Amino acid sequence: MSHLNDAKIKELELKANNVRQSIIEMLLAAGSGHTAGPLGMADIFTLLYFHALRHDPKNPSWEDRDRLILSNGHICPVLYAAMAHAGYFPVEELKTLRKFGSRLQGHPHREFMSFLETSSGPLGSGLSQTVGMALAERINKGKSSDKFFYCLMGDGELDCGQVWEATMLAGKEKLGNLIGIIDRNNIQIDGFTEDIMPLDPLREKFESFNWHVLEINGHDFNDINNAIETAKAEFSSPTMIIAHTIPGKGVDFTERRFEWHGKPPNKEEAALALAELRTLGGKIKSEHE
Repeated sequence: MSHLNDAKIKELELKANNVRQSIIEMLLAAGSGHTAGPLGMADIFTLLYFHALRHDPKNPSWEDRDRLILSNGHICPVLYAAMAHAGYFPVEELKTLRKFGSRLQGHPHREFMSFLETSSGPLGSGLSQTVGMALAERINKGKSSDKFFYCLMGDGELDCGQVWEATMLAGKEKLGNLIGIIDRNNIQIDGFTEDIMPLDPLREKFESFNWHVLEINGHDFNDINNAIETAKAEFSSPTMIIAHTIPGKGVDFTERRFEWHGKPPNKEEAALALAELRTLGGKIKSEHE
């Protein structure tokens, strides 16, 4: 994985902006779905699919690919948008989100899209799945394997006890091929996480289970990239990256508002959001010229 120069950062910023626009367009077409989380995670998914992940959209079943497991499946609009822009399927298909018969269900469904690693929906189960995959890889390939297993999670789903069972096992087994990324946006469907079920001190919780823990700005591409590079160099323990993000990032009226957790934009709101994102895209282009 290479260093991010100014040209690459510009490329990633523009791709993330396009991903956010696609998220708004597909939610509008669906008339349902989640807005805050997908917008907030657009930068991380962009960095993964356009820089960090070892994958091949033209050969999605490539055996040596990294594995990305989305645990909080309700933020799948950002996964679908990133994969479409990366070339897994046509961008035009994004507007079939949640439609009857569509491959793009409201939670990822591997039966409909074979290039997904798992189906996801029940919160809290993704880390268990990822731990199982990472452990199986080590049993099968030992130290000769150089693939990584990523688990993307929401902070609200850390309320699920199964997460901590998986956390204990990963720490006990010293799974250096496992990288978790928590979307620490501080919201869940009913309000702010610290009001509903306080999570802090979050870093110390994972460290107590023998995880290597990093905290980053989830909108800074250098921060994200450096954390992943550091995680890949940690062989003796799994790494948890706590990514501090702004829910609804990029659209002024959705930022930091838990009400947008599971709410799609209407026609007028989508028009405002897209206008703001297009203006931002133009600004990114001009700033780097």
